[in-house]
Amino acid sequence: MRRPRLRAPELAGRGWLNTGGHEVTLAELRGKVVVLDFWTFCCVNCLHVLDELRPLEEEFADSLVLIGVHSPKFVHEADPEALAAAVERYAVHHPVLDDPELVTWQAYTARAWPTLVVVDPEGYVVASLSGEGHGPGLTCLVRELLEEHEAKGTLRRGDGPYVAPTAPATTLRFPGKAVETDDGGVVVTDTAHHEVVRLAEDLTTEVARWAAEPALVEPQGICRLPREVAERVGYDLVVADSVGHRVRGLDTGSGRWVTLAGTGTQLRERSGEGPALEQELSTPWDVAWWQDVLVVAMAGTHQLWALELRADPADNEIRVLAGTSAEGIRDGRGEEAWLAQPSGLAAAVDGRTLWVADAETSAIRQVTLADETAGLAGGVVLRTPVGQGLFDFGHVDGPAEQALLQHPLGLCALADGSVLVADTYNGALRRYDPVTRMVSTVATGLREPSDVTVAGDPAAAPQDGVLVVTVVESAGHEVRRLGIRLDGQQVTGLSHTTRRPPTELAAGEVALQVSFVPPTGQKLDTRWGDPTQLMVSASPPALLREGAGTARGLTRRLVLDDRVGDGILHVSVRAAACDGDPVTGEIPEHAACHLYQQDWGIPVVLVEGAPAVLPLDLRGV
Repeated sequence: MRRPRLRAPELAGRGWLNTGGHEVTLAELRGKVVVLDFWTFCCVNCLHVLDELRPLEEEFADSLVLIGVHSPKFVHEADPEALAAAVERYAVHHPVLDDPELVTWQAYTARAWPTLVVVDPEGYVVASLSGEGHGPGLTCLVRELLEEHEAKGTLRRGDGPYVAPTAPATTLRFPGKAVETDDGGVVVTDTAHHEVVRLAEDLTTEVARWAAEPALVEPQGICRLPREVAERVGYDLVVADSVGHRVRGLDTGSGRWVTLAGTGTQLRERSGEGPALEQELSTPWDVAWWQDVLVVAMAGTHQLWALELRADPADNEIRVLAGTSAEGIRDGRGEEAWLAQPSGLAAAVDGRTLWVADAETSAIRQVTLADETAGLAGGVVLRTPVGQGLFDFGHVDGPAEQALLQHPLGLCALADGSVLVADTYNGALRRYDPVTRMVSTVATGLREPSDVTVAGDPAAAPQDGVLVVTVVESAGHEVRRLGIRLDGQQVTGLSHTTRRPPTELAAGEVALQVSFVPPTGQKLDTRWGDPTQLMVSASPPALLREGAGTARGLTRRLVLDDRVGDGILHVSVRAAACDGDPVTGEIPEHAACHLYQQDWGIPVVLVEGAPAVLPLDLRGV
């Protein structure tokens, strides 16, 4: 039986960006293939999809219109100025619909960031794709639609509605992170200019600017190596080349760059360990020297990696230090713990703790050795002093177990054992004291602070109660110094839970069904068993009486407890498909393979008589 065709709902929101003020309608796009990209600018997976879509924008420029539908997760992302900055920051070169009330999100029944919806030239929805990694399959689908509608006479070629905005000019553009220099200046990653800059003590005079070959792409984290290590390896700074998917070394004396890890290709398959220059990486966001290794915050896979630096970079070794690649908060040993887009690192002055800004859970994570006598060989343990989950955030001080942050990106460990937090989406500096287990606010009114350091000596103590710090204000395009008092203030602001329409489900037994249709030319790789996997959990955990855990397959029997009430189902799925022989359909021995994955956090309401089936599309066509 032929499935009924679904007419694409009209686009509705607060306004448009990158259109010169014009409000775009689907009616005027009739004759074009339209791809709607439901995204939110905090989400690293959404940023990956932006990069995946760029080749399509170029190849099909006269027949495909890509439209970003910005559906915010955090309150800060609903600010129109913040969205406009993000569109520039991430080089979005297509129209963007500002949808802060999730009107269009609900009309298309989106459940996850990112989600791609394909609309054919006659205005009908033909595919809905969740997660990242769909670039090759989407390319095939677009080609098929163009051929079909060219033959039908329903294809219209020509320019789309994109209007390029005026590019502003500033010395720094969305700087990422900074380190202090011995002469009182700083070195900062000039992220949107794709370079690294040294500023004098006045934080205005440019002393040096370094570009790399191959070019940096949105560099973020930066780390000074201990002097003895720098002398051994021949460079003194390490840079996290986030969209370049590399870790780079810089000798600031000669300006010489060297690649330390990564191939320049984003990691898609399961990560392993071994030669660092042969290992693909996924959006390394920060770097820190801890326990005689370089720790890399691998935001794209929700992990921490350990990079061992050798005199010859070809001998560098890399391995996963913590995180399973599942997204969320789960404490415990490194090989079992979950993180969520780790984006800031700071080693404690005494070297015993590594602090982590876990951005998507708005959390501060604490990494310590599992066995101090064994060092890193004995593994690490993760704990969560501050943070409650993927969808809970705000600006609340006080006892750590009740405190809330909003998408923090940077950290600075202080001499007294406490840690400063660049609480990015709250525009604030916060302080966590592990002795009193209290959180306070030490500065507000900042423009997306992405990093903070102690000016001069990192072990410096406050003078007359005031500590001078250097703050990277990313959305302010500058680095500046502040005098702060560590006793701070107690802010009792708003607490938030991410707003998404809940899904009504029946109490008791529910069938979870994830659909996955490999793109044309690919098939599920069953050579070593079932290539699919589901991981299911709930908040609160008691909501899920049965069905929690990780197992192969795309279906699961769940039992929801109505005595617990409403909550959130967390579903993660993976599926591996490989390129098949175009004639036989069989998978050749050395075929290219593709990993498709997605995480959903689905608010559910238990209602009598509601559906007992929860269908999700990883790649629905």
